[in-house]
Amino acid sequence: MNAVPEPVFSFRPMNKADVAAIMPLERVLYTFPWTPGNFTDSLNAGYSCWVCEFGSVLVGYAVLMLGAGEAHVLNIAIGQDWQRQGIGRRFLQHLIKVAREYHADMMFLEVRPSNRAARRLYEDIGFNEMATRRGYYPAHDGREDAILMGLVL
Repeated sequence: MNAVPEPVFSFRPMNKADVAAIMPLERVLYTFPWTPGNFTDSLNAGYSCWVCEFGSVLVGYAVLMLGAGEAHVLNIAIGQDWQRQGIGRRFLQHLIKVAREYHADMMFLEVRPSNRAARRLYEDIGFNEMATRRGYYPAHDGREDAILMGLVL
């Protein structure tokens, strides 16, 4: 019998000290990353900001805006070394739980059409395509559209 507990994945509210740990992941994961100021502004605005940890290792983060009976996922990311292990699914399910506790009726998010893995995950969880936001994301050759997806909570 092993007396040392195995580390587990956990979710906790993000704090300002987490921003420094988030930034290396953000810069690797996104060609056009959020700035530290974007995360700090989200915290200051009272958005529901979360980190995902494995033991003491930060493996992901998310920013959820809640208001007027709606939840909007502004950013959700899992570090490359931790992807394809079901962590993103569990993290999104955690955000859905948070939104329901806030009494949101709908959850929204945008996703790049080119991000097929994320789109499959969102569809598997029950999100539906609702609209296209033209020129929403910056891209190397100008702008890329976003697919607006929604989930009835």
